[in-house]
Amino acid sequence: MKIGSKEKLSSPQAAVILVNYILAAGILTLPRSSAEKLESPDIWMTVILGGLFAMGAGIIIVKLSQRYPGRTIYKYSQEIAGKWAGSFLGLIIIIYFFSLAAYEIRVLSEVTSLFLLEGTPIWAIIMPFMWIGLYLIGGGIDPIARLFELILPITVIIFLIVISMSMGIFELDNLRPVLGSGITPIIKGVSTTVVAFLGIEIMLIIVAFMDKPAQAVKVVLIGTGTSMFFYLITVVMVIGGLSVDGVLTKTWPTIDLIRSFEIQGLIFERFESLLLTIWIMQIFTTYTITFYAASLGLSQIFKKKIGPFQFGLLPVIYLIGMIPANMNEVFAMGDMIGYSALILFGVLPLALLIISKIKGDKA
Repeated sequence: MKIGSKEKLSSPQAAVILVNYILAAGILTLPRSSAEKLESPDIWMTVILGGLFAMGAGIIIVKLSQRYPGRTIYKYSQEIAGKWAGSFLGLIIIIYFFSLAAYEIRVLSEVTSLFLLEGTPIWAIIMPFMWIGLYLIGGGIDPIARLFELILPITVIIFLIVISMSMGIFELDNLRPVLGSGITPIIKGVSTTVVAFLGIEIMLIIVAFMDKPAQAVKVVLIGTGTSMFFYLITVVMVIGGLSVDGVLTKTWPTIDLIRSFEIQGLIFERFESLLLTIWIMQIFTTYTITFYAASLGLSQIFKKKIGPFQFGLLPVIYLIGMIPANMNEVFAMGDMIGYSALILFGVLPLALLIISKIKGDKA
């Protein structure tokens, strides 16, 4: 079963989906998680290395998917590994996607409750977003891509404006000394930044939807490179504004950076609400695409219509998202999903590609 002609994505749309997927909760938490691992101001180096590793993994994923045009990993894994083994691998990927959807929607609700709708119950925030997401993915990949195309430019403009305003508290000395602790902390810290680039695995799905799958490598390079640019700006400005020691004491250091200054005389004197609004949209985009990917997988593996699976996954995602009792458990859940994905998508695509070449499968 191949993707229909009415569900095709252009290369720019595929790149926009990739950027939106990668740039979710990571912008808000990456400076803190990296600082905890490195305890040095060289975090920006690990961001670059993490981005390069993600590009390499993305190229492997694309080369694998290009061998099976019009088919997602849920279909071609069965051709490579056999029906039962391939279906089992597909189910593992589906579990990953809806677990990530649950994590993102929980983070979204926590940030909204803490900074925008103080005192509002978590369930009252989660449910509207979940139903809106269900309505969106009911139309397929095309409305998802169109929404992402609308959200990304708004995010870019507002983020760059807001983050540039923190230059007033930026201290270059907070980024020194360069390599003061040697190369070892940087190597240790790469694992944290690579996790922030998780999202590249969506190429296992969307290459099948591309009208020009031959341009998928370009999509990976542009999408990952754009995300790396945003992560790099974020960690440099956050560490430069708050220092490594200051970041270690913050749960949401990027938000705290924006809250630490105000500009008199403008319509907005404090800008964290503006930043939070656009980043809630970014987290919502990750939730919707992972929700859709999980539903699509169940539909293709069991060869049924996608609609019932979308409705069936809704309570599952809600229940998983409500499991953590506090923010520490939410972050622990995120780490568990991230490192599981690092193993799953760091090993599985390469293994399938090697097996495919040995078997002599051709596009």
